[in-house]
Amino acid sequence: MQTLLTSAQMRKADEFTITNQPIASIDLMEKAAKAFVQNFLRDEFDANKRVAIFCGKGNNGGDGLAIAHFLLANGYEHIKVYIVNFSKKHSNDFAINLQRLDELPCKKIVINNPSELRNVKADLIIDAILGSGLNKSLDGDYAELVSLINKLNKKVYAVDVPSGFFAEGKLPVDYNGIKAYKTISFQRPKINFFFPESIQATEKFEVVEIGLDEDFIQKLISDYYLIQLSDIKKNLKPRKSFSHKGSYGHALIIAGNTNIMGAALLTSMACLHAGAGLTTACIPHSGLTALNTALPEVMALPRDEYTRIEHPAKYQSIAIGPGLGVSKENEKLIETLIAANQPLIIDADALNILSNRWDLIEKLPKNSILTPHLKEFDRLFGEHDNWWDRLQTAKMQAEKLKIVIVLKNQYTFICLPTGKININPTGNPAMAQGGMGDVLTGMIAAFVAQGYSSTDAAILGCYLHGKAGNTLAEESFVATASKVAEQVSKEIKELL
Repeated sequence: MQTLLTSAQMRKADEFTITNQPIASIDLMEKAAKAFVQNFLRDEFDANKRVAIFCGKGNNGGDGLAIAHFLLANGYEHIKVYIVNFSKKHSNDFAINLQRLDELPCKKIVINNPSELRNVKADLIIDAILGSGLNKSLDGDYAELVSLINKLNKKVYAVDVPSGFFAEGKLPVDYNGIKAYKTISFQRPKINFFFPESIQATEKFEVVEIGLDEDFIQKLISDYYLIQLSDIKKNLKPRKSFSHKGSYGHALIIAGNTNIMGAALLTSMACLHAGAGLTTACIPHSGLTALNTALPEVMALPRDEYTRIEHPAKYQSIAIGPGLGVSKENEKLIETLIAANQPLIIDADALNILSNRWDLIEKLPKNSILTPHLKEFDRLFGEHDNWWDRLQTAKMQAEKLKIVIVLKNQYTFICLPTGKININPTGNPAMAQGGMGDVLTGMIAAFVAQGYSSTDAAILGCYLHGKAGNTLAEESFVATASKVAEQVSKEIKELL
């Protein structure tokens, strides 16, 4: 897991690296600027483009000045640097880089107030006005200047963080900072990049290594961790010789109703392809033909209004909810399963049923896994008007109830009973189709059945679900849920 840092912790990492490598702060800034430019040039390789670089007088502005230096060295001739002179103070490294730039053929314009910004002729803009650490919206001259820059409607690359963007904490509804096409962030992504509200500030982000001390960073205490490919490779277990279907567990999928059998089929399909030894689908009688036709490998347990799961302990995992329907009979079924005190994977309509039964939520078996999307989560735990507060609630409830909450999003948050939050980086907009949540539930059920812990099952399920979607998105405009389910086994094989 990659430790994610607050802006204050990142400053500590800077200081530690400078002190212990040792490396001068100006040289570390130069490494950051070089890494930025290398990334920038992969996108913008036309050196004839006109580039306007807006630099504040702090270290973020110092980065911008060093970036101008490297762009000139890479053949960019049409560079214009705008010094944002709204403060009397400046950092030492800003002053050094400004002096270095004075020795080069680069036009510099000092802006003492926003009204002086006029006739900006640029194809590209680099934003190096303000760095991370802000905790309030822009006002005064900064707000006015940023508004003028945004109105230029040019492609903007932000240095480390868009000016005016909060690296962590609740993001304002009325964001008034820089609106970047891409942010090139140093050493670590900002925590807030993973929230949907960040799209107001940056369409995309990439991270570049700048040489900070990784051992120090990884030892810092954090509640936020980014899942990495190495974590998945480390946790996946290969199949051993002489193993058999009983070696990989029996998963029970309680899903579907008379009018919605697709959800049950998708969940069961995903459970098969993610490796459960045996899969049983508890479905209505009306769905038996569809199940036997589409998935002959899946056993059926016909369900009616009187169905109760006898001997639930014979199943290594039980998932309930996709397409289930909300009814008193299903509410009673969930109640009996919770009373059995066996961890459950709970999704969709089962979550909607629980939203009206807080008494059952409080009795959830430890290490159960809830997989809500935004609306399902708010029905369970109360309305939220922003993702930061929603995630804090998920963190608190996972810790309080001793369960895993998989809060689904483009970057899914996996909230653990320990209070830690793991962020899944895989997945893409091509997966924005119905049935994706059903597939994820089936995958998690399969991993639990195979003996993975609830935490590892959730992590593996989310990562491989997104990775399958990423592979399919390389060849297709959309990645359907059934195709994702079929792709999962291939992804596991490739990683093993």
